[in-house]
Amino acid sequence: MIRTQVNQVEVLKVRQSRTGPLLRRHPWVFTGALLGQAGNLEAGQPIRLEDESGRYLGSGYYNPVSQIAVRVWSHDPLEAVNDTFFHNRVEAALALRQCLEKQGTDAYRLVNGEGDQLPGLVVDRYGRYLVVQFHTRGMEVYKQQIVAALSSICSPLGIYERSDTSVRCVEGLTSQTGVLHGTVPDLIEIRENHLRFVVDVKNGQKTGFFLDQRDKRLGLQKYVSGARVLNCFSYSGGFSVYALAAGAEHVVNVDVSEEALELVRENIQLNGFDSQRCSCIKADVKQYLAQPAGEHFDAVILDPPAFVKDRRHKKQGLAGYSRINRQAFAWLHAGGTLLTCSCSHHVSRDEFVDMLIEAAGREEQTLQLLEYHGHGLDHPRLIAHKEGAYLKAIFARVQEPG
Repeated sequence: MIRTQVNQVEVLKVRQSRTGPLLRRHPWVFTGALLGQAGNLEAGQPIRLEDESGRYLGSGYYNPVSQIAVRVWSHDPLEAVNDTFFHNRVEAALALRQCLEKQGTDAYRLVNGEGDQLPGLVVDRYGRYLVVQFHTRGMEVYKQQIVAALSSICSPLGIYERSDTSVRCVEGLTSQTGVLHGTVPDLIEIRENHLRFVVDVKNGQKTGFFLDQRDKRLGLQKYVSGARVLNCFSYSGGFSVYALAAGAEHVVNVDVSEEALELVRENIQLNGFDSQRCSCIKADVKQYLAQPAGEHFDAVILDPPAFVKDRRHKKQGLAGYSRINRQAFAWLHAGGTLLTCSCSHHVSRDEFVDMLIEAAGREEQTLQLLEYHGHGLDHPRLIAHKEGAYLKAIFARVQEPG
């Protein structure tokens, strides 16, 4: 690998033919784009990227065990990587999201990796507490500085680490969980659009709550006044609480986890709704939908976990999405609303739409596309980083015959 050193920052050369993505501000540099072979650089080593003529292309950190050799976090050749660097990044991220506080929300993604120029780092805010995830070996090197910056800027009562994602295995990292600062209770109460939820940050899915569906939960309220709603893969009942707040007659929650359904019951009670308006069914959604429809609903919500976690399994995953969407039509009244989602980043927006087109056609259903959603304000992505566009959510209406 051709490299030099400038002020303790390693300089790596990028092949002239591979500079295009960097010039368009893509945040990843793959090993094949670098001149020469990898040397003895350590994880987290600050890197200055230049083309073969010495022109500056960007700065980032090195990852020795990943095909993504450098993750870019700056395009300022004079920006030093120190305590101020992390302080400024967190401060900028917080400023972008402060408008959410005015909307009765105190839970949101505070740092979204590449989208906030801190690739490999996720920070979620739950009221006075923070939950952090270090996804890469390179970013984990800076854990102490990051925790210090978060503590200084946000003054949390506690910071909890949930670095237990499967992506860490790719880099040879083990799971790390535990308190990094202050104290953190098992359950935390949050507000979202003035509604209240209990979040299990230590054992819940992701970091405890699906923060990326906030705007979709709010969007659902337009369609469910007086409705009977089937919430599949309900988890802790986020969509259900919003539906009841909008005047839904009844919501049925289906989830395979009894612990998740217990959180549904707590969240219904926390918001003061009549428990008779909410039912919980412990079942595998795929098996539940496959049985003859026991009743028909005015709205069906499909928010499953990622069916495609590896691009090699995309065909099977798309078949899985098609199957549950086809089954959902049998549970919907004509004129009913379907909210269907995918968080598989290996499935593109067009592929997801094509899947739904095929599923509707096979079931002889005519669908009206009402709304299409991606990520929300607190999950920004760099426009060149298409790989970060993982979330897809479609509101569609099943047309009545005739």
